[in-house]
This record gives sequence, structure tokens and C-alpha cells, in this order.
Amino acid sequence: MAKRITICAGIDTGKRKLDVAVDGCSEPLQVENTPEGYKVLVEWLQRRKVKRVGIEASGGYERAVVAELRRKRFVVVVFQPVQVRAFAMFHLQRAKNDKIDAALIAACTAAAKKIHPAPDPRLGPFAEHLTMIEQIGEDIAKLKNRLESCRNARIQKLWKEQIALLARHKRAEFKALVAAIRKHRDLAERLDLIYGVAGSGLPTAVSILIRMPEIGQVTREQAAALVGLAPYDNDSGDHVGVRHIEGGRERLRRALYTAALPASFRWNPQLMALYNRLIAAGKGHKRALIACARKLLVVINAVVARGTPWLAEPPKIASVPAT
Repeated sequence: MAKRITICAGIDTGKRKLDVAVDGCSEPLQVENTPEGYKVLVEWLQRRKVKRVGIEASGGYERAVVAELRRKRFVVVVFQPVQVRAFAMFHLQRAKNDKIDAALIAACTAAAKKIHPAPDPRLGPFAEHLTMIEQIGEDIAKLKNRLESCRNARIQKLWKEQIALLARHKRAEFKALVAAIRKHRDLAERLDLIYGVAGSGLPTAVSILIRMPEIGQVTREQAAALVGLAPYDNDSGDHVGVRHIEGGRERLRRALYTAALPASFRWNPQLMALYNRLIAAGKGHKRALIACARKLLVVINAVVARGTPWLAEPPKIASVPAT
């Protein structure tokens, strides 16, 4: 029986334009990055029987077209820029313009062996809301740094007022985000499971829920790699290098690392024991905290996978007397 061929297309995303190419076809398309342009794009792809569309993440300019294509039942693969660059380097392709990039993304899409399912569409708006809250926190930190180096009383008063205002906004927006999540019963139940793990404060639990939809559906190794907490070897021949973490989802990794500090000193007995054991073995403070952040994620992943609340100590199984 002849093998069925999946026709793939690639889209190079710009702020105003979308350049489109079908793998193995020389006829390109350019449309506006607008709802009207999406209509033309969908009809063009359907006429060519395209089933899978690849698109490079482009600072958010790709989100609307990705949502529309998925709504129209296309399989959409969102590539990170580093993936597309690596594919171009492998094929020794140095020329670059929008049409060439679209054809390159189409070829990359056709070569993809593993296609991940589309994320929960409810999480997209939540992710934007969470990013806004995190950015408010970053603005507060910047203002506090300015305040430390400022000696002018009037300017100090201005900075303090802005910090207080932003802090109120941050609290209100976070409360609204949690309320919006809790309108969905399944998301609320998952959030409670994550929050129930000692050391996972509500901000960390919200970050994991939103930024890691795979939680509870992947192995512990996959979970650590997705967040960027997996230790990678750095060996070659007789050289044995220091293992290091790399890549992953930066904002989520930062949230877990921040949570690991108090959890490893006060809240989570498992992490406290792990931290003390690593320090006693001569590991540095930062390496121990990274290991604790990874352990916290692994525990949360297991809790969500089981669907039962976390227990500080596993229940003891009573011995059955011999008969």
C-alpha cells in the first residue's frame, strides 16, 4: 500500500505580512497579517490540500494566525527560531529573505518526526495575563533599585508612590487571574494539586499550570528538560566536564528556582533533606538549589499524574501477620 504523504506548508511571520510556501512547490503566497489575510491564507492552503503548517515563533505576531489555523483544523507546528536556524545550518543554507525563510520552514515542517498536540486554547489568554503580572513585578524591582541609589527626598517619594501603586495593581491582577482559572473546574482541580505540594506557593502553582500544560503527562526527565532544569553532560573523550542546565522555559524556570529557596529551608521536608545532603557532599549553594527546583517539579509532575494530593510522608503499609 502506498504511503500517504502529508502536504506541509511554512509561514514566515512579520508584523504586517505573512509569507507562505508549500514544501516542494515553487508558488509562494503573501497575505496581510490580519483576519482578512487569514481568510485568503486558509482558502489557499485548502486548495493545495495542506494538512500541516509550520510557523516560527515571532514575538507574538504569530499567535492570531496560529489560533485561526488550528480553528480551521490544520495541524500547526510552532518552531523556536533556534530550531529553524539549526535546520538551515544543517542544509548549508545561508541565503535569507522572507520567501526563502517560508520555504525553509515548510521543509523543516515536513522533516519533523514528532508532532506535539496543540496546547489547551484556554491557556493562551491566561499566559498573556500572567506575563503582564510578572512584568509589573519586574517594573517594581527596577523602581526599588532606583530608590536605593536616590538621595533626593522628592524623587524618593515619587518612586515609593509608584511602587505602592504597581504593587496594588499586581495583587489585583493576580487575584483576577486566579478567579478566571477557577471558573474552569478541571483547571481548578489541577491548580489545587500543584498548590498542595509544600513549597509550591500560589504564584508558582499558577505559573506551572499555565506555562506547562504537559504537567502530569510527561516523564520526570521530560518535565525537567522542558523547563530547562535537566543536567546535561559535557564530556568528550577523556575530558569529563561539569554538568549544566540549558534552554527551557525561562519564566517558569525562574519561578521554580525562586520557590526552591524557601522550600529547601523551611517548607518541604524532602527538599530540605536533599539540600542538606548535597551541601554535605560538597555541592555549591546554587547547584543544590537547582537540584531542589528540579525535585520540586518532579514531585508536582508525579502528583498531577496520580491525581491525588501530595503527602509529606508516604503512608506506611501495615504488615500482614503470617498465617
